[in-house]
Amino acid sequence: MNSRITINGLKVARPLYELVANEAAPGTGIEPDEFWAAFEALVTDLAPKNRALLAKRDDLQIQLDQWHDAHKGETIALEQYKSFLLDIGYLVPEGQPFTISTTGVDDEIAHIAGPQLVVPVSNARFALNAANARWGSLYDALYGSDVIPGTDGAGKTADYNPVRGEKVIHWAADFLDQTIPLVSDLHRNVVEYRLESVHGTTVLEVTLASGDTSALKYPEQFVGFRREPDELTILLCNHGLHVELVIDREHPIGAMTASGVRDVMLESAVSTIMDCEDSVAAVDAEDKTRVYRHWLGLMKGTLCDTFLKHGREVTRQLNADRHYETPAGCTLTLPGRSLLLLRNVGHLMTTDAVLDNHDQPVPEGLLDAMVTVLCALHDLNGQGACRNSRAGSIYIVKPKMHGPDEAAFTNEVFIRVEKTLGLVPNTVKVGVMDEERRTSANLKECIRAVQARLAFINTGFLDRTGDEIHTCMTGGPVMPKDDIKAQPWIKAYEDRNVDIGLECGLSGVAQIGKGMWPMPDEMRKMLDTKRAHPDAGASCAWVPSPTAATLHAIHYHQVDVRARQQALKHRPRASLDELLTPPLLGAVRLPPERIQTEIDNAVQGILGYVVRWVDQGIGCSKVPDINNVGLMEDRATLRISSQLLANWLYHGICTDDQVLDTLEFMAVVVDSQNATDPAYRKMAREFDKSLAFKAAHDLIFKGCEQPNGYTEPLLHDYRRQVKALADAQGHQSH
Repeated sequence: MNSRITINGLKVARPLYELVANEAAPGTGIEPDEFWAAFEALVTDLAPKNRALLAKRDDLQIQLDQWHDAHKGETIALEQYKSFLLDIGYLVPEGQPFTISTTGVDDEIAHIAGPQLVVPVSNARFALNAANARWGSLYDALYGSDVIPGTDGAGKTADYNPVRGEKVIHWAADFLDQTIPLVSDLHRNVVEYRLESVHGTTVLEVTLASGDTSALKYPEQFVGFRREPDELTILLCNHGLHVELVIDREHPIGAMTASGVRDVMLESAVSTIMDCEDSVAAVDAEDKTRVYRHWLGLMKGTLCDTFLKHGREVTRQLNADRHYETPAGCTLTLPGRSLLLLRNVGHLMTTDAVLDNHDQPVPEGLLDAMVTVLCALHDLNGQGACRNSRAGSIYIVKPKMHGPDEAAFTNEVFIRVEKTLGLVPNTVKVGVMDEERRTSANLKECIRAVQARLAFINTGFLDRTGDEIHTCMTGGPVMPKDDIKAQPWIKAYEDRNVDIGLECGLSGVAQIGKGMWPMPDEMRKMLDTKRAHPDAGASCAWVPSPTAATLHAIHYHQVDVRARQQALKHRPRASLDELLTPPLLGAVRLPPERIQTEIDNAVQGILGYVVRWVDQGIGCSKVPDINNVGLMEDRATLRISSQLLANWLYHGICTDDQVLDTLEFMAVVVDSQNATDPAYRKMAREFDKSLAFKAAHDLIFKGCEQPNGYTEPLLHDYRRQVKALADAQGHQSH
């Protein structure tokens, strides 16, 4: 990684230079030398602004700490507190009403409400699975998950269980009754779906077990069909989402039903965020180049991955589009893949993948902006095998911005990138992650700063909770995590995001999103609860897997999100006072056993996540919690746990020795939970040698001094140490 190419005063790591020169730039009309000259100018002009914005974060936090110290033990007087926040520039005056002016967005952003996958783009297999999750088998999702109980002989077995299969078929038929109802009777009683020609138009009719005929209650829901030698596919639509009935009486599953339906396919992950940030461990040029290469492959349509599955070699690539004939005899083409957005990193970190003309690492967000947009030119130019944006846009989600100045800086960055790469202004659409407290409190002005390119706002309650804790670090001890979730600030946060989004005209133009379902194995619970997101007016919400996307799609069939948004426009905006009320314990005294339980849970989660991040470079994974329930963990969940313990140590709720003892005890637990992983390195009994253990220790004990409580600086440092040690040992072995 020490090999560099010097160009225009920059020192570019050779793998990155070669990626741009040999793979990304060819075919775009951009010469590599031209690209790096423009990037050098971008760094020269904007890196100082980036540093100034980060300095402002630190300065505001110092003033917040001083204010809380001066008012320690007092009940926060909100009017006085808000006045202070205005005086220091933490709160900004809200301007006149406005409506965003974004144009040229795809239907998946503006008009279709549905699930949104988030996946680390560093893993090619995961990225392809997510991109292809636009369509999912409802039968498979039900059969393979806990939605169907395993009682009464319906358990999952080594071979196909027909009892469970019957329950799946009945569940899916009930879903069709709710969303694509018949004029009379039920879908489970259909013995034939047939297409008839009436006055030159194809119509869908059904024959029932009784011998009677029926039809769709809403005939317009039948929108297309596809005839193949061995099967008939009937295309239906509800709330803008499509459903396929795949009929094949010769198939073993089709033979189980009188109607011959062998599967019900749902349009599932309408959009997917390919993530360069929280779910990715990219700490050097090698890692960044892999991330960029995968994104480039997606934009070219060439990304593929070969792996072993059940002992067989499988090659995965992007799915083709799906073609149908409409009832009127025309051709209908639907995307075979999710619309892909890319999450760049935030403003905080730098990367030595490129050194500036002072031999300093460049802001990583600037490098992401230039390289990822360059890669996306292949899609815009129509050169790829598969189109992503049919509307001619590039979608970049920008995380962890603090307030309107940082949103305006993001806008400035993309103005420069567009000029450099010859793009029409506002080709790059921006998603604003509303996950930091200063952005939440000033959301309308953040939206105003990017109003011509805004395509997405989203609540990220995990990072938002971490920032909440760090912001009030010196104000007093915070509540336990579950109690924090129940406080009024978080409902105000979620509701205000929707309220302000609707005020600013996002409905029908941009996505309003909600956060992640964290338990990939708890699909029944997800079905029971995650309908709350479309009910809240969100046009998308995050899911952790293709199966979860298919099941969450059911909620968007149940809820007309556009109608919900229209109804919610008339409610009063959620309270700023509640939003700004920190979740402090106050006079509450926690019993010792409650404190220890909270420490146990937090420490076990920190160790379980950090050991994979630092030792194996896994940025997001299903980590068993203290009760062995698999939870999707990323840096945002780590931020909460580490900041809570740092806060409790600061205020004496627990002691250093108590946390240290728990770290050592839980290291043994985490080691045992990972005993079957051949790549795993044990932490216990060699604490001084385990860099992962040291990282977990520092995240807690140095938590107060981390910028805004972020975990990236320490994680990156320890991961780089692990990689350097591995390189050194590799050289010694040779």
